[in-house]
Amino acid sequence: MEFRDLKTQYRQNQKAIDRAIAQVMESTHFISGSQVEELEEKLAEYVGVKYCITCGNGTDALLLALMAWDIGAGDLVFVPDFTFFSSAEVIVAVGATPVFVDVDYDTFNMDVDSLKQAIDSVEEQDRHRMKAVVAVDLFGQPARLDAIRKVASDYGMLLLEDGAQGFGGELNGRKACSFGDISTTSFFPAKPLGCYGDGGAVFTDHEEWANVIRSLRVHGKGADKYDNVRIGMNSRLDTLQAAVLIEKLRIFKEYEMEQCDKAAALYTDRLEKVVHTPRVLPEMRSSWAQYTVKFDDGELRDRAIAALKKQGIPTAVYYARPMHLQKAFAGIPSSAEKLKVSTMLCDVVLSLPMHPYLEEETIARICDAMIEVAS
Repeated sequence: MEFRDLKTQYRQNQKAIDRAIAQVMESTHFISGSQVEELEEKLAEYVGVKYCITCGNGTDALLLALMAWDIGAGDLVFVPDFTFFSSAEVIVAVGATPVFVDVDYDTFNMDVDSLKQAIDSVEEQDRHRMKAVVAVDLFGQPARLDAIRKVASDYGMLLLEDGAQGFGGELNGRKACSFGDISTTSFFPAKPLGCYGDGGAVFTDHEEWANVIRSLRVHGKGADKYDNVRIGMNSRLDTLQAAVLIEKLRIFKEYEMEQCDKAAALYTDRLEKVVHTPRVLPEMRSSWAQYTVKFDDGELRDRAIAALKKQGIPTAVYYARPMHLQKAFAGIPSSAEKLKVSTMLCDVVLSLPMHPYLEEETIARICDAMIEVAS
């Protein structure tokens, strides 16, 4: 059994994907081929923004956004405490300081009240250092981006939407990756829309930032690659990955989102009285990057992991440690008292196999095993 079944996805779409790869091989335009620009246009249209700039991976996408805003030493950036490491890592990478914010127990996303409390904890004389909020669309469901944007705007901060797991999700009919002043996503193979290697993208309606990011991703180039006007990085999406993503975006829109909705509904129908199943808010649609349940305590969670493993059922814990307890952030001030939900979730969450190619029989088998553990 596969946790994210990329093998079946490839087999069912092999002809189209192989044809797209072959076209790149025949052209030998492996870097900056025409497929890259085509993909950027399709992604921008799908998300509903003016500009999409692809790059080497989702972490670079976040980094490029912070660099475009000239965020650096002395600046404060608010970020969820319960997220993947890169969401906060990039803040430190540019020399700024992350301020960790607790998350909502039901949705796993940044808690708006906790954000306000984190802002209130910043000394008055340091308020000018508050530059941005990183709102993560965790497990496929967008954060409460409208409310978070209002808070950020009230304090003169920019909103960076980390849609690495949220691509395809919706808030009030509007696509994830369209809410931030800049938004980003990842095309890591296990993401809702994944390529066959690393890849990422940046989205914005701001022309100047888009142009700066295009420059930054290719060594800070100006008129050409030997005219370097700023310090940048080497972070281009290669043509092979773009060609694969064009085909996978098509099936993502035509088929995969709907199938993930069906799989999630089957899970919830069987498990909602057994464990705490994911809650998708009425105004939201999740792209189901993960199907994550919560147990009442860590001991029961660990028993479930062991029992499912014996039956050949893969599981994963996203995430085993909150950001404020990561060794890499040991020198950064934080209040454990204000980050209780994030810490608790790390002990009780468990993600089950989730992808568009899950069969009903497979879901039934997983649910039966979960029910047996709970009983």
